[in-house]
Amino acid sequence: MRALLSVSDKAGVVDLARGLAALGCELVSTGGTAKLLADAGLAVREVAELTGFPEMLDGRVKTLHPMVHGGLLARRDLPAHRAALAEHGIGTIDVLVVNLYPFEATVARPGCTLEDAIENIDIGGPAMVRSAAKNWRDVAVLTDPAQYGPVLEELRGQGAVSMATRFRLAVAAFDRISQYDGAISDYLSSLEPPEGAPAATVPDGSRRSEFPGQSNGRFVKLQDLRYGENPHQRAALYRDLHPAPGSLVSARQLQGKELSYNNLADADAAWECAKGFGPADGPVACVIVKHANPCGVALGADAAEAYAKAFKTDPTSAFGGIIALNAPVDAAAAQAIARQFVEVLIAPAFSDEALAVFRAKPNTRVLQIDLPPGGDTPWAQGRNAHDVKRIGSGLLIQTADLREVTRADLRVVTKRQPSPAEFDDLLFAWKVAKHVKSNAIVFCGGGMTLGVGAGQMSRIDSARIASIKAANAGLSLAGSAVASDAFFPFRDGLDVVVEAGARCVIQPGGSVRDDEVIAAADEHGIAMVLTGVRHFRH
Repeated sequence: MRALLSVSDKAGVVDLARGLAALGCELVSTGGTAKLLADAGLAVREVAELTGFPEMLDGRVKTLHPMVHGGLLARRDLPAHRAALAEHGIGTIDVLVVNLYPFEATVARPGCTLEDAIENIDIGGPAMVRSAAKNWRDVAVLTDPAQYGPVLEELRGQGAVSMATRFRLAVAAFDRISQYDGAISDYLSSLEPPEGAPAATVPDGSRRSEFPGQSNGRFVKLQDLRYGENPHQRAALYRDLHPAPGSLVSARQLQGKELSYNNLADADAAWECAKGFGPADGPVACVIVKHANPCGVALGADAAEAYAKAFKTDPTSAFGGIIALNAPVDAAAAQAIARQFVEVLIAPAFSDEALAVFRAKPNTRVLQIDLPPGGDTPWAQGRNAHDVKRIGSGLLIQTADLREVTRADLRVVTKRQPSPAEFDDLLFAWKVAKHVKSNAIVFCGGGMTLGVGAGQMSRIDSARIASIKAANAGLSLAGSAVASDAFFPFRDGLDVVVEAGARCVIQPGGSVRDDEVIAAADEHGIAMVLTGVRHFRH
């Protein structure tokens, strides 16, 4: 048995090589890997000795040779292949261990130049991996240190790598090559062609488009789902190759049935809204989502209070909803939540007493997701940098709606100024409206939603529905704050929310009839602030 080892990531490779050598395997290696193995006291043969040619061109050419690829590609079951190997003195290679130059890590570094990127495009590695994976019936190809231990166990226990394992390794190898080539394509097709200079430097972010000439999605399947949005549709869950910390796909399911397609879609909506509230907003935020829209959002001193206030907004819609909190759930909150039918409950942590409460409700899906650590990038904040929508034979890709509005951003346009408490309610309402489907109208007061109108073709209808929701829940809208995700095109929408009891309004502005709407606000004696930011959500 012969193994060829050539890795950029040296983690675990010495232990693997020791294990292979102990099984009588001849070790062949390249450059830095060969030196590492030799320094560890292992007998290793240089590829240059195998091929009869030295590594050349700064290491660009070392394994692109028939002595390597013939040994990987030759089918052991074909007499003609065996004869060709014998005629040319080519020995077979039974195990290939390769991981590639760190292209993705290189281009992710601030200040990466085009020259840096180009020099980290691996050529020989992918070629060997493809050869070995194509000939998977005879060759085991390892492209990830996580594979080393299981393969050694099979070799020790069975004397060979099973056909099923070799096939899985080959699939993983082709997946890795696809990911690698996709990363290269994404990076290079996002650049403007360099002009003149042979070693043109392209610092990270300079002369790069946010939208490359070709978009190569790189996602890994986590599981098949029972069905899609409806029972006659099939579905599966995929995650980003490198998921952001604190995102839904990083959740640990602590109990409950398998998540469905709709559970996942609604859980993502709830979690994204909940983690949008930080320490500056209040100790704990609770979000209840039904059919992708928040039907209750509230701030509280603790999880139990936040939940109670959120539930009060719309108890009817909350039935069978998705609940997300941005703080740990204790026994008191668990006991309150367990009194209703909950499809999914999400929080960054649960006390042992809280989990004991939900064990009595085994169908409730309980998810634990660590809050993202925060930072200057969407990835560090646990958010997607881009949103993608599938259309007929195409994709719409846009930067994610990550724009936050602070009090300093608000422009008061009416004679009446909001009070400090009203400013707090306006900003709270604005945060919620960002997560409500357009046209969105959200009434709030005292750190909780009072009525939510979502997804209507007319903004007036959304306003009326929000009022009806509040009335059905027995909540008064007198003195409330209202957020509208887009401008009021006419004064009639404003008249409806004021008639319902609104005392202050937050909206983007930008209508040709802004003056008419502002005049109507002054006529009603209410306060109005403009954000200059729209939050359409389709």
